[in-house]
Order: sequence, then structure tokens, then C-alpha cells
Amino acid sequence: MSPQSLDRAAAESLLAFWAEAGVEACYDEAPVDRTFVAPPALKAVARATAAVAAPVAPTMSADVIAEARRLAAGADSLDALGQAIAAFNGCPLRGMGAKQAVFCRGNPEGDLLVIGEGPGAEEDARGQPFVGKAGQLLDRMLQAANLHERAFITNTVFWRPPGNRTPTPEEQAVCAPFVERAFALLRPRAVLLLGAAASRSVLRTDEGIMKLRGQWRDWRLAEAGPDGEIAAPALPTLHPAFLLRQPHAKRQVWADLLSLAEKLESERS
Repeated sequence: MSPQSLDRAAAESLLAFWAEAGVEACYDEAPVDRTFVAPPALKAVARATAAVAAPVAPTMSADVIAEARRLAAGADSLDALGQAIAAFNGCPLRGMGAKQAVFCRGNPEGDLLVIGEGPGAEEDARGQPFVGKAGQLLDRMLQAANLHERAFITNTVFWRPPGNRTPTPEEQAVCAPFVERAFALLRPRAVLLLGAAASRSVLRTDEGIMKLRGQWRDWRLAEAGPDGEIAAPALPTLHPAFLLRQPHAKRQVWADLLSLAEKLESERS
């Protein structure tokens, strides 16, 4: 139908329709993509994510890590180690809103060391690791495998990262002397590593958790203790928080726990 055949009312109605649809001109010098939405300004994105994004910080100074090693080495018990952690000011997470240091829970004489990545909001409030929904799931699975009473549970960092983000390698590195001291004091028969962040930090690897999980690795400290080498087999598995989002993966973790229980029994004999 040509424009000449339209009466005035019809033409106005048609123009009103196209105006509502977003058409601002009948034609232009170049085509315009009306579906394109410009991304928000970079500064706005930075402000919106500043509370949860990992800070871009320089590598921890040798002095800070040396102080962590000094404090850790001076702890002759797990209780003393917890006090040393609470007194340590070198981890940057301490000044990012965490309420308190979160060190451990479980059996201090157990033969299984369980290491996660870091405390969340519930853990920060209560001062113990793995007490939220992910921790409750972990407890149920350990109990089902008859491992709960044998487990001593901690994390690679002891202060809650803002927004529950993953701790950075630098934050983990400055806390590593305390994790290693816990390993040396407990002398477990086996170590269970929960998730990619814990597995990579402890085993010093860049491999992904899907490749690592279910594969036994050796964790050996660089320095031997007074009773000789400090080492134990370590088993990476999926983090219980991941299982809350992907329940179908529980089968894989259950297989890992059965492998862990078998390893502990073989280490006893």
C-alpha cells in the first residue's frame, strides 16, 4: 500500500505505532543496530564489584611470611597455634571486614586432617570452620563414612574473604606456615582437600579440581621435624558448597570418601 493511499488518521496511527516501537527516523545515513545495549562504564563496574573482588595486591613481603613462620614455629600445641593465628596481623584479609580468626574444629588427636579454602559468613560469626550449610553436609558425609570422629578441620586462610570470594594465592601463602604447622603437630595419616583453592594451595599446583579429585598425592613439608620427615597422602575432592549446587556430584565425593577410609585403614596396619 502506497503512502498516497493512506488517509491522515491512518498515517498518524502508523507513525505513532513506529514511535512506540523506538523508531526515531524513517531512514538515516547509516544503519543503526537498535538491539545494542552499551556496557556500563568501567568505573561503575569497579564500584559495584569492589566489595567482592579480590584486591590486586603486591606479592606478600618476605618479612610478613617470615613473621608467620616464626609465630607458627613457636606453637607447641594446636591450642597455642590458634592463639598465634589470632595474634597475627600480617594477613590482609584481617582488615577487610572479618570479625575474628577462624582456625579449627574437630578432633585434635584425629588421624585425618581436612582442609577447606576459607571461612564464610556463618563461620566468621561463630569462630569455627564449616558450620554453615556446606559444613553440615560435610559432617553428614564424614559420619556416613565413619570418619567424622577422626577429623580435624581447618582452612587455607583464617579470616573471611569479603563477599565469600575465593582467597587469593597471596592470602593463602601468608597463612601457609600456620597450615603447615597444624599438619606437623597433628601428624595425620591422611589429608582431605576440599575444592580447587585448597588443593592448589597445599599441593602447589595449577591443575583443576576435576583433574585432581580422586587422585592421591603426597604432601611433604620442606623441613623435617625432630622426629623425621613430615608427610602424608592427600586426596583432593569437590567442595561441599559445590555439592549444594550440584547434588549429582555427591556420588563422586562419596567414592573419594570410601577411598579415604580404605587408605586410613591401610595406614593403620
